[in-house]
Amino acid sequence: MFTELSHSPVVLKTNPKRTVLRPYFITAQAPGQAQNHIARAQHICSTVLGLSSDECEAELTELTRGFISVHPQGQAFFLERFAEVKALVGPVPAGIGDLGLPHAALIGAYFCREYAYEAAAIMNPSIVVHPDQSALADDAARFCLSVRTVGEGHLSTLSFRSVLAFDDGCVEVEPEPASAVEALPLVAASAGPVTVVRRDGTSLAEMVIFPVTTAQSNGIEDLRMVEFTEDNGNKSYLGTYTAYSGKETACESFETTDFKTIHLTPLRGLAASHKGLTFFPRRINGQYAAIGRLDLENLHYMESDNRHVWNHGELLMAPQYSWELVQMGTCGSPIELDEGWLIFLYGVGAMRRYALGAALLDKANPRTVLARLTTPLLSPQEETREGYVPNVMNSCGAIRHKDRIVIPYAVADSSIRFASVEIAALLRDMRAR
Repeated sequence: MFTELSHSPVVLKTNPKRTVLRPYFITAQAPGQAQNHIARAQHICSTVLGLSSDECEAELTELTRGFISVHPQGQAFFLERFAEVKALVGPVPAGIGDLGLPHAALIGAYFCREYAYEAAAIMNPSIVVHPDQSALADDAARFCLSVRTVGEGHLSTLSFRSVLAFDDGCVEVEPEPASAVEALPLVAASAGPVTVVRRDGTSLAEMVIFPVTTAQSNGIEDLRMVEFTEDNGNKSYLGTYTAYSGKETACESFETTDFKTIHLTPLRGLAASHKGLTFFPRRINGQYAAIGRLDLENLHYMESDNRHVWNHGELLMAPQYSWELVQMGTCGSPIELDEGWLIFLYGVGAMRRYALGAALLDKANPRTVLARLTTPLLSPQEETREGYVPNVMNSCGAIRHKDRIVIPYAVADSSIRFASVEIAALLRDMRAR
């Protein structure tokens, strides 16, 4: 393990108490009864309609006991679901259009569920400068941490945290809200692109991005974010992630200027079928630039005049050391230093053991590798080996804070930890190529 690393005691672990309200769909159970769910939904509506207002109020009170304090938006969500169910079930008993609030909310509640989106696993963080830098000490900066979270059914989602980093390498995670809210897709779509919007009145740490399209249906995985600066000085947050359909994976892009309106767009080209493409934080020679895989083993440098299309590239690095012989991948976007482009990478070795390394690329010509670590910067140790997926240690992005690099990393897909290193010390340990 790299001797100059400073390790934070802060650990983010899976938390089944962090939940989000989601639609619950009544489905047909018997073969050949495709419309059975309509009849079942109508039966629920007609039964609730037979209750008095007082009975509905009593049912809602019992249902939401200790629940509304966690999900204060709960009744509004019930009413949203009622409006959707009313449109979906077709003909309904007379009077449903004139329902009072208790009846409508209770009907909606039957078509909702609570989902613990990070109960099973938490992993693969990425980090960028937070758009809000208010109310901070002089030695601190606020960062936005994206996290891959996994819940029931092994469904991967994207969630976010606010993190403070200090000049001495210490890290703090700002308090988490008790619950979260799913980002709303502006238009339902079976294929991308699609735009999702954070609900009004919610913070970034309350937002969860769930799969929207068919390509994403089994998960949105491993967001690699970067703050991107255009040649004219305009800034935005870009990133790539893996969309998983349950059978196939595809690389898609994440784009936002404010973390309120987020555009999710499928990428095209040869690199789009591989995981782990990561953008440079600015154009290189007038082109968008990225590092990724065009095979299952090596890293390639790519340029494109369209950030949604990535085809051919040039071999940048191949597995060389014992800890990376199976394959290599990127651990987030390159970090620009005076000395060159600093990149973090992961290698997979024997026993499918993941370890993190680093390399320095030429600033003017990133196709050229100037130096590399010959031994891992981070690797699974006795206390960081076991978990949901043993022997895996990974990151989807590090960031510079003054003269240090802050590295959030996942341990066995079961927790997230933080390390930092002085830039000068890291560069000193690299071997020139």
